[in-house]
Amino acid sequence: MDFGYLSTWLAEDICGRINWVWFKSICVCVRVVEERRDVKMKSLLLPPPPTLRSLSPLYLPSFSRFFNNNNNNIHINNNINTTYHITKHFTNVNNIIKPIRSRFVSMASTTQTPSQSASAGDDASRNEVNYFQVIQAHQEKAARLPPIEEVRTVLHHSLRGMLSTFSQKHEGYPSGSMVDIACDAYGSPILAVSSLAVHTKDLLANSKCSLLVAKDPEDRTDLVITVHGDAVPVTASDRDAIRTAYLARHPDAFWVDFGDFQFMRIEPKVVRFVSGVATAILGSGEFSKDEFRLAKVDPIYQFSKPISSHMNQDHGDDTKSIVHYSTSVPVDFAHILDVDSLGFNVKAGYQGSTFKLRIPFSRRAADRKDVKTLIVEMLQASRTLPTAA
Repeated sequence: MDFGYLSTWLAEDICGRINWVWFKSICVCVRVVEERRDVKMKSLLLPPPPTLRSLSPLYLPSFSRFFNNNNNNIHINNNINTTYHITKHFTNVNNIIKPIRSRFVSMASTTQTPSQSASAGDDASRNEVNYFQVIQAHQEKAARLPPIEEVRTVLHHSLRGMLSTFSQKHEGYPSGSMVDIACDAYGSPILAVSSLAVHTKDLLANSKCSLLVAKDPEDRTDLVITVHGDAVPVTASDRDAIRTAYLARHPDAFWVDFGDFQFMRIEPKVVRFVSGVATAILGSGEFSKDEFRLAKVDPIYQFSKPISSHMNQDHGDDTKSIVHYSTSVPVDFAHILDVDSLGFNVKAGYQGSTFKLRIPFSRRAADRKDVKTLIVEMLQASRTLPTAA
């Protein structure tokens, strides 16, 4: 018998058995360590800060220029007795939740201890939530044009809209056309239409129509106006005045004098508006023909383009300072969109979110020169803010 071979075989067998025992022992140890780690990690999971509760639709405060705290109606006295019926919905707070969610992601990669991370993250989230609550509170109190005056003003200065007619070719179905528009002295929309156009044939067969106009076609949350009425041909006695009003809005529309063109006026039966779609606030209402005719066009709105262009090109930082001073929120940027007698609207950014804000004047502006005076006063007041280190 080869004892050398036998001893070698026994040694290898014993070593193999020992290695197998060690391997099983290590596996058991690893499993125990993982279980203990999971138990400990449960205590490290950070609960959402309590301030997130305030972002729930049930806890968001009213944030509407068209809504009061007592009921679902708001009464505005503009020499007419009118009740505007307002609907309020809380539908989307993603723009508020998004920066807070990203804050939790950054907290997960920090090297701080769990208690330090929870405290720092909770404070940061609370600050962000508080900023948006400050904005909401500010916007509730910001002076704005009455809804009927804003609708009348925006429609007066609009250049085009979507005309809907009753199709003659496809009976029973509506037909839409993009058309250039202007308004007469009473706010009725004016159209210059060709006898060759399908919508002209539709209107001559059935005068009932609607015209949809968006204040900002790129932003569905902004003001949208719908005029329901009847389109009637302009009489010969009114043609010169209507032509002048139309060319004031469309100076290059030389074709209005072509033989196949005529002017038509949409006589409103009812004017509807909606704003704030897909946001935390939805406002809507409607006005009768007589109510709409009595409304005034804001005299300052016509200067929106030159004022906003000058401020945005040459005084962007000043606008940002004014918004910071007015809202108490250090926005990252602010661009003026339009101006009226009571203030101006801006597109602002903060912590990755972009939104529109209303910045009110301290009083009603008398004319364009007075707007400059008010903006200078606001800028001087904003310089009292502490400078960031």
